[in-house]
Amino acid sequence: MERRTFLKNTGLLTGGILLNHNLSAMEPVNDPVKIAVIGCGDRGTGIMNILNSMPDKYRITALCDVLDFRLTAAQKLTKTDAVKTYTDYRKLIDDKQVEAIIVAVPLYLHYQVAADVIRSGKHLYLEKTMTYNIEQALELVNLMHGRTGQILQVGHQYRYSPLYYRVKEMINKGYLGKVTQVDCRWDRNGNWRRPVPDPSLERAINWRMYKEYSGGLMAELLSHQIDFINWVFDTHPQEFFATGGIDVFKDGRETYDNVQLMLRYPDLSLIGNFGAMCGNAHDGYLFKIKGTLGTVSLLTDQGMFYPEKKLLTEKGTVDGVTGATRIVWNRDGGTPILPEATKDGTWYAFNDFYQKIQHKELPDSNVFTGARTAISVHLGNQALYSQKICNWDNSYKIG
Repeated sequence: MERRTFLKNTGLLTGGILLNHNLSAMEPVNDPVKIAVIGCGDRGTGIMNILNSMPDKYRITALCDVLDFRLTAAQKLTKTDAVKTYTDYRKLIDDKQVEAIIVAVPLYLHYQVAADVIRSGKHLYLEKTMTYNIEQALELVNLMHGRTGQILQVGHQYRYSPLYYRVKEMINKGYLGKVTQVDCRWDRNGNWRRPVPDPSLERAINWRMYKEYSGGLMAELLSHQIDFINWVFDTHPQEFFATGGIDVFKDGRETYDNVQLMLRYPDLSLIGNFGAMCGNAHDGYLFKIKGTLGTVSLLTDQGMFYPEKKLLTEKGTVDGVTGATRIVWNRDGGTPILPEATKDGTWYAFNDFYQKIQHKELPDSNVFTGARTAISVHLGNQALYSQKICNWDNSYKIG
């Protein structure tokens, strides 16, 4: 079918998912949220660049990092000289002007910093993966109990992308039929290292390489795709199988540079394959969700729908997009899910964070969903490094 016909028949041009991610002209005007950043590395400064594009919603008022050169570099990204700087995050938390805090520190520090922010009563945007281990995830759930006016959003930003929202809707409405297979990769060709100005800072800067501080490729990359499957099907994996190794960069790192994880969701009769490596970037980001009626293939900002041939033979249309005319194929046989690429998912996430602060509503990526994904990542790593099959413990109380 023509691209516009597909969009019309699937509701995208009629007040559907796209409009839900843009401010309506009827919404009240509010002052920008005074926000601070704890952790000014690559992710922290990347978020700052996003916030700078949203001056009507956010004003960065404070920064914190234990490394002076990162703090200095982050200062240069701010719009005013009035931004306060700290090397002790607890002093930043005590700053009365700060209303919301972004925590983008190394994974092993997430829990302690987040717990202190929660106790302060300030709103919190906590980068993924939510916590380093299972116990910490369950404790953050307990800490947030009863704090209905305080917003905690976890940085799984694809939950806010119009593209991924649309795919969730397609799956829930049965466009793909019975989904039984998910294939995911997030590959790169490089050692993942950051330059170290002083050897004593090796572990502080390259913390992702060391098990004491990091969940490795599982936590840093594959957690996004694991989280999306949890969200779409409102579930979590029960069985965890994994293998991997330090196969490319024999440089003293501890976390694997080549991992493969297989997850079993018995309640859905679904298997998910999740892989990441540092030695080949051909596939890059790959995300395929396969059902009896069709397949969705996703990048971070674009997606295609491929109906099964038997469906076309039977009906000549895309079942679930009923009323559509006969398909006009593009070169690889699929139909675009959206008419154009979406923005960086972080933009949508912070647009939503602002709205949730204003209206005191639970974000789509919250402490409960964040805990579910953090536990999934931890069990995946447990299977990876122990070389044993691990299982979800149904005693975990997430809520």
